[in-house]
Formats: sequence, C-alpha cells, structure tokens
Amino acid sequence: MTAQPEHPGTHQFAPPMRTLAELREALSTWGFPGDRQEFEAELDAIELDDLTRVREITQAYRHRVLLRYSPGAMAALARSTEDVEAELRRKLAEATR
Repeated sequence: MTAQPEHPGTHQFAPPMRTLAELREALSTWGFPGDRQEFEAELDAIELDDLTRVREITQAYRHRVLLRYSPGAMAALARSTEDVEAELRRKLAEATR
C-alpha cells in the first residue's frame, strides 16, 4: 500500500491503516456507513492471488477513510444538488464565452 500524498496545511487525523486488520478496524470505526461490509464483499469477489486488484481495493477504501476526515471533502459532500448545478451552469456559461 502506498502512502497518500500530504498537502501543505491539510494535516489531518489518520488512523493506522498499514495492515488489512488495521484497515478493517478503521473502516468499522471511522469509515462511511457500510464501508466495512462493501470492502469485505469486494475482497471476497476476487482471487487473493490478484495482488494488483487487492492493492487497488485496499487503497480505495483507505482513501475513503482519509476523505472522511478531510474538511474540504466533507464540505463538498454536504453541498446541495442545486448548488452544484448552479456552479456547473456558471462554469459552462463562462466556457462558451
């Protein structure tokens, strides 16, 4: 598993996730609802000899835990559909000028 890049000024909480056991614990404790069950289902659906796929799955779920504690990510998730639509309309209008 590779470490996620750090961005200046965004040091945040990150539970230990160096092993599958630690990742499972982090998903159970700090993940989004259902993450742990989805993680287990995805791992169950692949051959464990496919190390590339195992790595992709573990990195994706590790990233989900990190997103959960990113103020910017959580603010983006909390935006209303109307707010996002308005921003997209504004950007499209600017791009066509």
